[in-house]
Amino acid sequence: MLSMSRYIAAIDQGTTSTRCLLMDERGRVASSSQAEHTQHFPQPGWVEHDPLEIWQRTQEVIAGALAAASATGSDIAAIGITNQRETTIVWNRHSGKPYANAIVWQDTRTSVICDQMREQGMEDRLRVMTGLPLATYFSGPKLRWLLENVPGLREDAEQGDALFGNIDAWLIWNLTGGGKSEEAKFADSQHVTDVTNASRTQLFNLATLQWDDWACDTMQVPKSMLPRVMPSSAREAFGYTSEDGPFGRRIPICGVLGDQQAALVGQTCFQAGDAKNTYGTGCFMLMNTGETPTASEAG
Repeated sequence: MLSMSRYIAAIDQGTTSTRCLLMDERGRVASSSQAEHTQHFPQPGWVEHDPLEIWQRTQEVIAGALAAASATGSDIAAIGITNQRETTIVWNRHSGKPYANAIVWQDTRTSVICDQMREQGMEDRLRVMTGLPLATYFSGPKLRWLLENVPGLREDAEQGDALFGNIDAWLIWNLTGGGKSEEAKFADSQHVTDVTNASRTQLFNLATLQWDDWACDTMQVPKSMLPRVMPSSAREAFGYTSEDGPFGRRIPICGVLGDQQAALVGQTCFQAGDAKNTYGTGCFMLMNTGETPTASEAG
């Protein structure tokens, strides 16, 4: 039961659009709203999104879904977030402004960084530790590229003023930021992510379920930039929306999963060996391998 509230709000931030759905206690869709955002291609092989546009579209679809169901924030019991994975954002913890456009998972500008690390013999250890091969796909090399190419970013990062996150962390930060003055706007913002998104950065140790010191040093990433990692199964909420945000009241953000992992859970693939294909901007297969990391022998 949803107590006195009628719905759970699900925010799905994807590669080409953002959607908000209101679900009733039987899992039926009561309303939905969707809005596309701009794809930026500044150079061949480069793909970017404007983080502020994504946040604006998120607010719009929340308002649209509430209006379509004749609902208000008081009708929402909890919020879940699913998101395009690996897409990398850096922003200032005081102003909330991004240092640059988000580098999207499809972007290949980090091929030189990946090749250099491979030549230095780092790939095998990273693969064992993170479960991922060295590839332009993942967030760690993208974050290193930003630190090396955005003026002033590394200095701010080393001083603790610059934050990194995938799309989930960016949305949580903004949804939970609610100071009543511009100076205090982000005083309550939560800088957090979930295990599934953290696992796609190539900075996360699958054995310890923590950010790995060696991986961060290898990628030349200050750990102070990284969000706190939480599981969606925790009793603690990821944070509470601000009263002056798009929902108009404090609502717990209770579930966060990268989009393919969310599909796996949504189709109840709870047993080892269960697998799921998702068809969106690309086609992706994920398999539940159980509670022990299982190394791929097929690349």
